[in-house]
Amino acid sequence: MPKMKSKRCAAKRFRALGNGKFKRAFKGKRHNLSNKSRKRKRNLLGMTVVDDTNQDGIRRMLPYAKKD
Repeated sequence: MPKMKSKRCAAKRFRALGNGKFKRAFKGKRHNLSNKSRKRKRNLLGMTVVDDTNQDGIRRMLPYAKKD
């Protein structure tokens, strides 16, 4: 049986956590930054956990990510 391939777009956007969930970056920090307040841009820094409704779909795209 050959190895399964990861979806490269998902591999660049998501990282697996130790508990089997995935983390992602916030959207909205690429352009039009002069229209956004400092507080809003500061709150877009860092990462957040992907919602539970999307975890299974990401796991299918990343078959070799750490599992529970």
